[in-house]
Parts: sequence; C-alpha cells; structure tokens
Amino acid sequence: MASVTSNPSATGPLAARPPGSLTLRIEPPSTWFELRMEELWKYRELLFFLVWRDVKVRYKQTAIGVAWVIVQPLLTMLVATLFFGRLAKLPSQGLPYSVFCFAALVPWTYFSTALVAATNVMVENQRVITKVYFPRLILPVSAALSGLVDFSIGFVVLLIFTFAHGIRPTWALALLPLFLLLAVFTVLGVGLWLSALNALYRDVKYLIPFIVQFWTLASPVYYSSSMVPERYRWLYGLNPMAGVIDGFRWALTGTGHPPAASLFASVGIVIAVSLGGLLFFNHMEGSIADRV
Repeated sequence: MASVTSNPSATGPLAARPPGSLTLRIEPPSTWFELRMEELWKYRELLFFLVWRDVKVRYKQTAIGVAWVIVQPLLTMLVATLFFGRLAKLPSQGLPYSVFCFAALVPWTYFSTALVAATNVMVENQRVITKVYFPRLILPVSAALSGLVDFSIGFVVLLIFTFAHGIRPTWALALLPLFLLLAVFTVLGVGLWLSALNALYRDVKYLIPFIVQFWTLASPVYYSSSMVPERYRWLYGLNPMAGVIDGFRWALTGTGHPPAASLFASVGIVIAVSLGGLLFFNHMEGSIADRV
C-alpha cells in the first residue's frame, strides 16, 4: 500500500529535503483481509489504459483483424452442427442446432479467452511489476474486461444470426446482462487464483489448455443441460458456466425455462471462488514481484 507521510523534522539523509517534503512508503498487506479496494478507483485511468492496450495489441499486424472474433465461433458452430446436430442428433430445446450452439459459443469464447489472458497476465507484465508500483489486482481485472470488446462484436453477429432464423427476442433479453456479469466474475474469480499461481509456478500455464478443454465438455455448449437428470441438476450448477450458458440461451431466444436451480448454485460458487481468489491474490501480492 502506498502511504504519504510528512516528516519535516527528520535528521540524516532526509534532513537535506525541503521543509514539508513528503515520504512515499509502500508496504505489503499486513493481513489476508486488508483488500484496499479503494486503490482500484484511484488507478482507474491505468485500468482503462491497460484494457485499451490489450485490445490494440491483440489485433496489431493481423491479417483479418477483429474478424477472428467472428470466424472462430462460426467455424466451431458449423463443425458442431454437422457432427452433433446432424449426425448425433443431440436435442437442442426446440431450436435450430446452429442457433442453439452459437448462443453458447459466444459467451463461452469470451470466458475461455479471458481466462487464458487473466492466467498469463502477471507473467506477461513482469517488467512493469518489478519497476513501478500499482495495485496488481488491476492486471487480472483488465484481462477480464478487455475480452468484453470481442464479446460485443460476437454478440452483434449472434443477434443477426438469430433474427435470420426468425427468432425474436422477448422480455427475457433484459436479464442477459446479469448472465454476462456472472461470466465476468467467473473469469475474475478463477483468474485470480490461476494468475497468482502462474506467477509463482510457471508450469501452471501448461494446465490451462487441459482445464479449458475439460471445462468445455463439462458445460452445456454442445448439448442441453436437460440431458442431466433432474436430481443432479443442482450439482451440475456448481459449474458456473452451466448457469451462464443456459441463462444466455434462454434470455436470447426465450425458449425453455430460466435455469433457476443451476443458476442459484452457479451464483453461490462464483461468490465463494471470487472471494477466495481475492483473498489469495491479496496474500500473494507482496511476493509476486520477487517471484515473477
């Protein structure tokens, strides 16, 4: 924490300073629960700069630029529609399978991309961390927020896609920002754990592809969560992205019922993971600059 104290009566080296000079002292948190969230607001301009920098760097010297945001989920949707929709004939809640899949891929692509970025953000910014002070929490937060730019582009394409299939939004669309907020906090909660661990143990980054792949199969991206037996639905909801994806489909298409049971479980686990990640990141922040 940066604290400013006045020391006009100092002796020794400090005595040569002009009267009324200020001393800036930076100290690590003394307890796990000393979160200092007010520093995030003081450094809000830095947060905006980091988000904008991430967006510009991501598409610098690329051949098709932001079109990658559209191409990736579209190609994945086409392949999934062929194998899971046409060949395997998985149920799609009465929706065209392409819409059913694309409505899940847009939030899932945001989550997976932002999670990888949040995990690597401390290592990628090690030169800055070791030279200047700022709240380290800004880095994983900026990684989570910068992904929303890509999400917005993909979401516009998704709206056009659903309109082309004759699907019109209902009042449930007003609840869609809540499901997006749940996805953002899921990225932050898990990203805080993984970013701190990755700064301390570099082999964590090798686990990320496996984690994302496993999480994809454990989430209702290519299949409906209605295939899960009702008595296990709350347990399935412990995967927070299950509530996000089901809620996203329902809010966008108005088909089916709101994911009440799984959503409550998802919100509970996100709160627990986010608070735990914040405390763990806060505790490890003091040693990250020495270990990164």
